[in-house]
Amino acid sequence: MAVPKRRMSRSNTRHRRAQWKTTAPDLATITHQGHQYRVPRNLVRAVHRGLVDPETFTI
Repeated sequence: MAVPKRRMSRSNTRHRRAQWKTTAPDLATITHQGHQYRVPRNLVRAVHRGLVDPETFTI
Protein backbone atom coordinates (compact mmCIF):
# COMPACT_ATOMS: atom_id res chain seq x y z
CA MET A 1 0.00 0.00 0.00
CA ALA A 2 1.25 3.46 -0.82
CA VAL A 3 2.32 5.53 2.15
CA PRO A 4 2.61 9.33 1.94
CA LYS A 5 6.08 10.70 2.62
CA ARG A 6 4.77 13.79 4.35
CA ARG A 7 1.86 14.67 6.55
CA MET A 8 -1.25 15.69 4.62
CA SER A 9 -3.22 18.67 5.85
CA ARG A 10 -6.59 18.07 7.47
CA SER A 11 -8.32 20.00 4.69
CA ASN A 12 -6.76 17.87 1.95
CA THR A 13 -7.52 14.66 3.81
CA ARG A 14 -11.19 15.50 4.21
CA HIS A 15 -11.46 16.70 0.64
CA ARG A 16 -9.97 13.43 -0.61
CA ARG A 17 -12.26 11.33 1.58
CA ALA A 18 -15.32 13.25 0.41
CA GLN A 19 -14.78 12.02 -3.17
CA TRP A 20 -15.67 8.40 -2.34
CA LYS A 21 -19.27 7.55 -3.13
CA THR A 22 -21.04 4.30 -2.44
CA THR A 23 -23.78 2.70 -4.48
CA ALA A 24 -26.44 0.24 -3.44
CA PRO A 25 -25.74 -3.32 -4.55
CA ASP A 26 -27.58 -4.55 -7.63
CA LEU A 27 -30.18 -6.95 -6.23
CA ALA A 28 -31.71 -9.86 -8.13
CA THR A 29 -34.96 -11.57 -7.19
CA ILE A 30 -34.60 -15.34 -6.94
CA THR A 31 -36.84 -18.17 -5.77
CA HIS A 32 -35.24 -20.49 -3.24
CA GLN A 33 -37.25 -23.35 -1.70
CA GLY A 34 -40.54 -21.69 -2.68
CA HIS A 35 -39.72 -18.27 -1.23
CA GLN A 36 -38.62 -15.18 -3.11
CA TYR A 37 -35.50 -13.37 -1.94
CA ARG A 38 -33.57 -10.35 -3.16
CA VAL A 39 -29.86 -11.06 -3.07
CA PRO A 40 -26.82 -9.33 -4.59
CA ARG A 41 -26.39 -10.36 -8.21
CA ASN A 42 -22.87 -11.69 -7.66
CA LEU A 43 -24.17 -14.18 -5.04
CA VAL A 44 -27.05 -15.68 -7.06
CA ARG A 45 -25.05 -18.73 -8.13
CA ALA A 46 -23.84 -19.34 -4.58
CA VAL A 47 -27.42 -19.32 -3.29
CA HIS A 48 -28.53 -21.77 -5.98
CA ARG A 49 -25.64 -24.09 -5.07
CA GLY A 50 -26.53 -23.91 -1.37
CA LEU A 51 -23.30 -22.22 -0.31
CA VAL A 52 -25.06 -19.09 0.99
CA ASP A 53 -28.29 -18.90 2.98
CA PRO A 54 -30.46 -16.10 1.48
CA GLU A 55 -32.28 -15.54 4.80
CA THR A 56 -29.10 -14.09 6.32
CA PHE A 57 -29.13 -11.02 4.05
CA THR A 58 -30.45 -7.84 5.63
CA ILE A 59 -30.24 -5.55 2.63
